[in-house]
Amino acid sequence: MKHITAGKVREYAWVAVIGAAGYSLLEILWRGHTHWSMTLAGGVCLPLIYRVHAGERHCLAVRSVICSGIITTVEFAVGVVVNLLLGWQVWDYSGLRFNLMGQICLLYSLLWCLLSAAICPVCRALKKHFDGVC
Repeated sequence: MKHITAGKVREYAWVAVIGAAGYSLLEILWRGHTHWSMTLAGGVCLPLIYRVHAGERHCLAVRSVICSGIITTVEFAVGVVVNLLLGWQVWDYSGLRFNLMGQICLLYSLLWCLLSAAICPVCRALKKHFDGVC
């Protein structure tokens, strides 16, 4: 069994912070505002995406589809809690085609796929940085 080092915990904590800030910034640029639940979602998503891109077992296109699936899944889970269960109405995709319960839709999953490809160099740079530090 592989042991988790303090360096790895620090690495993924920083990646989570970067993801939280980045997701919030992206949403502010796209929609003009954000919600704290999206900050948490970003903090969950980037470490997972980072792990996929750092592994490099698949080509960029496959990794991007995997990452889009991760983001879409996290967005669905957060949406079910904050929008459907708590009724906060943070977002509603029910007006878009191919949506699931108004929480996710095909259009945004495709956009997440493109963004995931663009994020790959960022993940590589972070990995290179942390490999040199830890």
